Amino acid sequence: MVQGTGSNVGKSLIVAGLCRAFADRGLRVRPFKPQNMSNNAGVTADGGEIGRAQITQARAARVAPTVHMNPVLLKPETDTGAQIVVQGKRFGTMRAREYGARKSELLPFVLDSFARLSAEADLVIVEGAGSPAEVNLRHGDIANMGFAEAADLPVILVGDIDRGGVIASLVGTHAVLNEAERARIKAFLINRFRGDTSLFDGGLTEIVQRTGWQSLGIVPHFDGAIRLPAEDALELESMRGRRSGDPTARIRIAVPRLGRIANFDDLDPLRAEPAVDLVLVAPGEALPGDADVVLLPGSKSTVADLRALRREGWDIDILAHRRRGGTVIGLCGGYQMLGRTIADPDGIEGPPGSEPGLGLLDVGTILTAGKTTAPVVAHHRPSGEAVAGYEIHLGRTEGADCSRPVLDAVEDGFARTDGATSPDGRVWGTYVHGLFATDGFRRAFLSGFGADSSTAYEHGVEAALDRLAAHLRTHLDLDAIMDLASRR
Repeated sequence: MVQGTGSNVGKSLIVAGLCRAFADRGLRVRPFKPQNMSNNAGVTADGGEIGRAQITQARAARVAPTVHMNPVLLKPETDTGAQIVVQGKRFGTMRAREYGARKSELLPFVLDSFARLSAEADLVIVEGAGSPAEVNLRHGDIANMGFAEAADLPVILVGDIDRGGVIASLVGTHAVLNEAERARIKAFLINRFRGDTSLFDGGLTEIVQRTGWQSLGIVPHFDGAIRLPAEDALELESMRGRRSGDPTARIRIAVPRLGRIANFDDLDPLRAEPAVDLVLVAPGEALPGDADVVLLPGSKSTVADLRALRREGWDIDILAHRRRGGTVIGLCGGYQMLGRTIADPDGIEGPPGSEPGLGLLDVGTILTAGKTTAPVVAHHRPSGEAVAGYEIHLGRTEGADCSRPVLDAVEDGFARTDGATSPDGRVWGTYVHGLFATDGFRRAFLSGFGADSSTAYEHGVEAALDRLAAHLRTHLDLDAIMDLASRR
């Protein structure tokens, strides 16, 4: 089990790299994260929902993702509550205090999923969540030491030197754990080092002497991480694309950073394009007036994010952009915002009621309790390009502009359409995530703005995983890691 001294220390990336490195040795490898908190989710082949990081890790292991790789997914809806997804299906919505009191009830589901993966694998690499040093959350824990203890796993602890204080974070974790938990941690590694790693030799010695844990090595900063989907919104600041003034940037796309932004890996293929200047606009900033496209991303709380969008004045910016002849795109929750109204008669996202949309599409949305989660294979109607993606959303959207759909799809043998387009074609929205990862569709989209694309996005992800595995082989003692796993 790979745990960390805190959130965003690189656990997901380390697990992905280890999955690819050990799969390259011919082992049957499976990733596993007992509990994940993220609105960056994806869909498995059977329509189950798991964290996007586990889908990337499954890809690294060269296996299809399953719901058992992330049996508990928490999708924050407010600052104090989240939707709970268990083994791929919506389990309910709980406030943080209620979940803290009830999370131990989910341990049987977690152990069931772990047993299923273990039965088909030579090696299961488990990722923790947050940090075991959060001892105030230890009661009923299923994410870190609680799970490691239940499954009797050895633990490797990751420290991030890039944020500073790595000696204190590792030694401090040792100090706050109880004796049995300290003994469960067998080794540690230092992540995201910049410069000459030999300069930290004394630091490694200090950590070993103070903890008794084995050092597995120092992992230098891996610049290829930008080609891999981020796990959560903590990494959104790294998603700023080329800045204005770059002569190679032919199209500028502005994306308002919504408070409950979801499935933001939709943006990754665009920021990988040299011809695209992707601008993530933070609260307090105006949408750039010279943008070619405003893209409204997915949202976990569409009505709340629409209200926040108005408080920021972004609705005024979007309408001005539209009057100037600019293009506006909405994905999933962003699509719902583009319509006339979003009705929530049953109080799915808050008190029952209705919220006026931006009115850029002649459609209306009704939020319903039933959740749609499904992989999608379709054709983009304007270009004829084949696309592949997935849906994760509540509600249904209908109206006159749906007569000009974005996609033609086949589901269970029946033809259906998805999305809506304005009469002039400059405003469109769809429920399908992952469109821009399809090279042909993305190339056709960019060509409409006079921009060329030669980027092979999926090939780039594979190449990044191969580079990551080679990076870890160079800087970590993989034999020692395998030896720790074998002693279980």
